[in-house]
Amino acid sequence: MTDGLTTGSAEQLPRRRMRPRGRAETHRASTPLELFFDLCFVVAVAQAGGQLAHALAEGHVRHGIAGYLFVFFAIWWAWMNFTWFASAYDCDDIPYRLMTFVQIAGALILAAGVPRAFADSDFSVTITGYVVMRVALVGQWLRAADGSSGPQRTVALRYAAGVALVQVYWVLWVIYIPASARTWTLLIGLIAEIGVPVFAEQVAQSAWHPGHIAERYGLFTLIVLGETVSAATIAVQSAADTHQALGELLPIAAGGLLICFAAWWIYFATPIVEHLRSNRVAFVWGYGHYFVFLSAAAIGAGLEVAIEHAVGKAHISGHAATFAVTVPAALYLATVWVLHARHAKRGVSQFILPVAAVAVLASPTVLVAGLVCALAVAVGLAVHRAQERARSDEGEAA
Repeated sequence: MTDGLTTGSAEQLPRRRMRPRGRAETHRASTPLELFFDLCFVVAVAQAGGQLAHALAEGHVRHGIAGYLFVFFAIWWAWMNFTWFASAYDCDDIPYRLMTFVQIAGALILAAGVPRAFADSDFSVTITGYVVMRVALVGQWLRAADGSSGPQRTVALRYAAGVALVQVYWVLWVIYIPASARTWTLLIGLIAEIGVPVFAEQVAQSAWHPGHIAERYGLFTLIVLGETVSAATIAVQSAADTHQALGELLPIAAGGLLICFAAWWIYFATPIVEHLRSNRVAFVWGYGHYFVFLSAAAIGAGLEVAIEHAVGKAHISGHAATFAVTVPAALYLATVWVLHARHAKRGVSQFILPVAAVAVLASPTVLVAGLVCALAVAVGLAVHRAQERARSDEGEAA
């Protein structure tokens, strides 16, 4: 097995029985394969964000948001299922690596189909990539069942059967469901996907590792935020190369950077690993990160829209262009508070992020939104230090 970021050569990796890993295992860190997996998935995230930005800039708000929500669900759900499986069963042998490569290939197929899904509501390529990823995961679960016994074997078989059945549904959905019925039948598929882990883990809890899960989610948050900064940078560069509008671009770039810096600070200010004690808590936290990842990626798309508006390329109003940034930024602050930060907050500090989310949503410009986010971080630090001093004084008095 891997330990930290070390790994063996292929010659040192004979086929192993895939047994559940220990939840109390020490030094359980992300592997190079998991990091490679994340980086490849960001290609799909970037495609979804780019298409969202294009749709919003053209004024196709409803169509763009609907397509983004669905495509991002496919990306996030496949990533999340691999992450939790790897946390419980990663044996890092050759078959495991090869099956993970198949999942990566599926992610790239999905990414290739994103433009067609947005432009023509043609999800055939996207669904094909998604099914490839999920079928590979079925193979992993079958290996886990073969290497397990008792309740853990039942859990693995339930996962394999549940995931396989839902993929059959998606194939039939693409082939047979007419366009007029695709919205509500799409929801049926999404509900079925979400229900598979709930069904499978009624028997027993899979052997996911709290520290490993917290690290994996944190790393993917970092990568998505990095993609947001990259997307905004490319947009500024492209606009600056063809227009002399630095006076309009620089405040947007500065506000966007402040939002991204604050997003990083706020997410990693509170260690979450001690909170992940049970399936009930961990499932809410893990599922809720759909909105964390979605909003983090959408901030980059919104910055692209704001920049295009500044140089006269977007067919929307200035307020709409600002909302393209402030809405996902406010959603990010709110969901990080609900899922993450509030568990370690006391007293007045509980209100900082909710108030900041409202203030960001009401901000007239991207720069103001960025300053609000930076102020929220500064106030949070000041309140935390004041609370620490108060506790220290109480301890000395006692």
